Amino acid sequence: MLEALDDAAVGRWCRAAVTALSAGRDALDELNVFPVPDGDTGTNLLLTAQAAVAALDDAGAGGSEPAWAVLARGAVLGARGNSGTILAQLLRGLSDHLAGEPPADGPVLAAALQKAADGAYTAVADPEEGTFLTVARAGAEAAGAAVAAGRTALADVVVAAADGARAALEATPAQLDVLRDAGVVDAGGAGLCLVLDALVTTVTGVEPARPALRTRPARRSDPGHTPHQPPPGPGSEVQYLLADSGEAAVARLQTRLAALGDSLVVVGVDTPAGRQWNVHVHTSDVGGAIEAGIEAGRPHGITVTPLAPVLPAAPVPGRRAVVAIVPGDGLAELFTGEGVRVVTCGPGGVTEDEVLAEVVASAAAEVVLLPNDPTLTPAASRAADRARDLGRDVAVVPTRSPVQGLAAVAVADPARRFGDDVVGMAEAAAATRWAEVTVAEQEALTSAGPCRPGNVLGSAEGDVVVVGADLAVVACDLLDRLLSAGGEMATLLVGADAALGDAVCAHLATAHRTVEVVRYDSGAAIPLQAGVE
Repeated sequence: MLEALDDAAVGRWCRAAVTALSAGRDALDELNVFPVPDGDTGTNLLLTAQAAVAALDDAGAGGSEPAWAVLARGAVLGARGNSGTILAQLLRGLSDHLAGEPPADGPVLAAALQKAADGAYTAVADPEEGTFLTVARAGAEAAGAAVAAGRTALADVVVAAADGARAALEATPAQLDVLRDAGVVDAGGAGLCLVLDALVTTVTGVEPARPALRTRPARRSDPGHTPHQPPPGPGSEVQYLLADSGEAAVARLQTRLAALGDSLVVVGVDTPAGRQWNVHVHTSDVGGAIEAGIEAGRPHGITVTPLAPVLPAAPVPGRRAVVAIVPGDGLAELFTGEGVRVVTCGPGGVTEDEVLAEVVASAAAEVVLLPNDPTLTPAASRAADRARDLGRDVAVVPTRSPVQGLAAVAVADPARRFGDDVVGMAEAAAATRWAEVTVAEQEALTSAGPCRPGNVLGSAEGDVVVVGADLAVVACDLLDRLLSAGGEMATLLVGADAALGDAVCAHLATAHRTVEVVRYDSGAAIPLQAGVE
């Protein structure tokens, strides 16, 4: 039973930590879902601890430099990943208060653990609770509480720190949504618990009895989730060592990197060649992150690793959704009122990523996509293909106008078999003849004759059939042509000009008395859209 931590004990602890992390590496990698699920937390912690041991080995047993200082330098210069860099910061914090001092007894170690935890929070640009940091602070506070309660022996302090950290680890899913959704504890915090248990073993000679770490439940879309080189995804992990710099330049570097990305950790350590910093950040601007380092000093040992994309939750079996692409907020409200999820299409159009995000957000296993514009059907189809790869059954009903989309929605029946429902919606859309009234923006030759900017165009099924000077006149003529082939119901989507809707409704009431008229004031940029069934 050790009464104080001397240099030899520090070395034994560091080696015991490597052994524990090596044994727990796969389990920690499996737990890794935060900040990105790239399955490397255990690997990074192990590499960082191994770098500390390598520095101790290089220094030799008879070296004049304190073991704390040597292992801290080795850990900082060899730190890997977000969790590895934070572990290095904790070791450097311990070194700042224990290196060159007499062997640490219980109260001294408890005070150093608290200062090291505080320093780790400072090193992380945007600290979150429910993570490595939370576990480190809880362990330090438990050690301090043991001393305050009169349990000052080194063994009592390290056991209290390890137990306090383990209790905090079990509470992390309640603090971070991504952990709760995945059903796991924080991987970095779990790794720290292994390191603290190794300290208990070193001091007491008895390995703590702990339950096995809970691994991540298997997911249909991610079988096994084994450690891997992450595929290209939302940005990259950029890490490098920075030399030939100073505190003011590093402070400016931190500010710049914080604006470029997240998971920013910067840890400095003194070396024989001068002070160096280990810089870690997740960013989509790799070049900018490296350029910022060049401006601050001399970056070296640069690594860039693509981050794994965050996998969406598995769809809910039996749930069905309709997703419609609509132009403008007015139509969005109209479709939403019918129970449809919408993707609003702005002046720049819509991307397949935006459509896919709405499909995934529905959490539905069966999804019908309504593009409502022939130019948007390709994007919808590509999004559908990608959604199928994520385990969704997605069908695109190629609606060419919002009025066809509304007709499809009107007959949707979730009680029917999905394939039958898709067929029914497609038939309803195809049976709806559609038309729209717009204003020409440039001179052109149309199928109805030449037009000039400001002319009113009446289009049926995408072809211009009427060119005129007055909105109401063109709209009424267009509807007369559309209804000449018959029709029982006309659906009108009136834009910002309510008077145009009034004029068209009045015309239909007198010229087509048997036709049922349904009017919606959409506020859309297009003056009038119409459908006839």
